[in-house]
Amino acid sequence: MPIPGTPSRAQLIDHLVRTRIAGDVATPRENNLSHYRQLANGVRNFWLGLELGDRWTDEQDVLAVLAERVGVSDDPGFRYGQDTIDPELTVDALERMAARLRKAAEGRQRVLFATGHPGGLLDVHRATAAALRTAGCEIVVIPDGLQTDEGYVMQFADVAVLEHGATLWHTHSGEPMRAVLTGLVHEGRPLPDLVVADHGWAGYAAQHGIDSVGYADCNDPALFLAEAEGTLQVAVPIDDHVVSPRHYDPMTAYLLAQAGLS
Repeated sequence: MPIPGTPSRAQLIDHLVRTRIAGDVATPRENNLSHYRQLANGVRNFWLGLELGDRWTDEQDVLAVLAERVGVSDDPGFRYGQDTIDPELTVDALERMAARLRKAAEGRQRVLFATGHPGGLLDVHRATAAALRTAGCEIVVIPDGLQTDEGYVMQFADVAVLEHGATLWHTHSGEPMRAVLTGLVHEGRPLPDLVVADHGWAGYAAQHGIDSVGYADCNDPALFLAEAEGTLQVAVPIDDHVVSPRHYDPMTAYLLAQAGLS
């Protein structure tokens, strides 16, 4: 069960490891390496809304960044078995994200929330949006009637998601964020000051010059490359779909406390 209240840093690290949000995560090494290779080979689904050009065509360069920023093994000869996320790096990134949320609250900025992983992270974003609204931020309401080739772009509990066949949809695409930003411009409304998201929602917004922070799994390297290049402000390494979304509650509590929002 999740630990009650707001954990200390040490308590949160212990919780992340016990619930496999970090530490020995469920994602196998061979899956990680396959995704790094496909990103390096230019498979756009793995670019998560970013434009990486020819800067990351060597999968060993991708692995080096993920070892530094996520904590996966840096041994290119390790090809099968369990891979890892360093929980210290997770909490370090949460603290960097908290600093950006604090800035948003102090400036009463317009903030847009979105997720391509609603089964895991919808409530993390919802709780963060609620805290920022209480602090005086405007939570951006997306335009009606948006859609992409994958489905409809909707908003539930202040969080933009992709809906397909009456189901909230897992997506890596940046196209839903493109639809939102284009829709805002079409309506003559200002773009967000900050996007808090994951997957292609975060990548596309960051690529187009909007301050963006997000969550990413160890098999989704693009956001960590974007952070290394300075395109994305923060990428928090986590397993983004563990067995219960309630396991993320202590992480969210720690984030909001660090941001002065609890």
